[in-house]
Amino acid sequence: MEKLKKKAISLEAFICLGLLAGSFITTAKIMGPVNMINTVMGTAHDLLINTVFFIMGVAVLAGALSEILSEFGVISLINKLLYFVIYPLYRLPGASALAIVTTYISDNPAVLSLAANKEFRKYFKNYQFTALTNLGTSFGMGFIVSAFMVAQGGLMKENLFKAVLIGNLGAVVGSIISVNLMLHYSKKYFKSIGESEEEKEIEKFVLDTREIRRGSIFGRFLEAMLEGGKVGVDMGIAIIPGVIIICTTVLMLTNDMPQGGYTGAAYEGIGILPIIGAKLNFILKPLFGFTSPQAIAFPITALGAVGAAIGLVPQFIKEGVIGPREIAVFTSMGMCWSGYLSTHVAMMDSLKYRELTGKAIFSHTIGGLAAGMAANFLYSLFV
Repeated sequence: MEKLKKKAISLEAFICLGLLAGSFITTAKIMGPVNMINTVMGTAHDLLINTVFFIMGVAVLAGALSEILSEFGVISLINKLLYFVIYPLYRLPGASALAIVTTYISDNPAVLSLAANKEFRKYFKNYQFTALTNLGTSFGMGFIVSAFMVAQGGLMKENLFKAVLIGNLGAVVGSIISVNLMLHYSKKYFKSIGESEEEKEIEKFVLDTREIRRGSIFGRFLEAMLEGGKVGVDMGIAIIPGVIIICTTVLMLTNDMPQGGYTGAAYEGIGILPIIGAKLNFILKPLFGFTSPQAIAFPITALGAVGAAIGLVPQFIKEGVIGPREIAVFTSMGMCWSGYLSTHVAMMDSLKYRELTGKAIFSHTIGGLAAGMAANFLYSLFV
């Protein structure tokens, strides 16, 4: 996208400098300058090694799978079978169900491997395509989060299956709201630039045919698998800046000083967000059913990394901070948000719609809050 021109030195230069200097000086005063720098570098390095490469691995596997499913017509079949279920809820083609499944069993960026597949992409109009980020993120790491939460039943000495199931239903509610909000904004955006495809009809020939590779079935299988994996590598590299920069910032604002003081280790922080949560507890309790202000740490951490967020749960259970209701809400918000602040920027950039990132993040923020409220309401209704 072509950049705009602006006066070389303007007020925003001084505002930017003031905000950056203020943030660094404040954090350095709390942690110590050396500890702050070591923590930033250590967290960024650990995220690269243990999170980014994990996501890249997921993207490679998802890319290979999506290319195989495309090559042998499974995506076309899914589009036909699920169109009348998916479209009324999400206003998306039936093929988008594949995005739900792949992200549920893996992670948010798995949807990018699908998006790069032109046989998958042909079912979408441009304004629908931008909503794939929100749809995929709504179910990211769903299976891992759900399995982890059910497993905490032993520690809580209670069967948490029903609470986790309610959490999954809450995430579906959040995803519907997030995707439809995003579609509203993306329609307006494409109309404003004169590229609206709202009235465009996709040719029947395009939907009733598919491209395949030449060669034997085994040869096509191998070629599709390897090409899809290569797309996954490209996607994994594309998300590195977003994950490292955004996630490091969120985790440092969420995590607190460890026992014994700051050491400069990875994942230390200044604990501002939980303090804000304590101040907002009068709102959070009726909306999400939280009985302790400490519980706000889970959804806030899930903004940056749901893997880090679920790591808080065992300690919360030991301290008696949460019960089954919170497990339902955590499952719902953890699935729906699943670290969207750390992946949304990179994912929208990969889809070549960076200018819609703000709208995607806003839509998903509302969707995640709705998911938590829906889980709290459903828990009150059925348990």
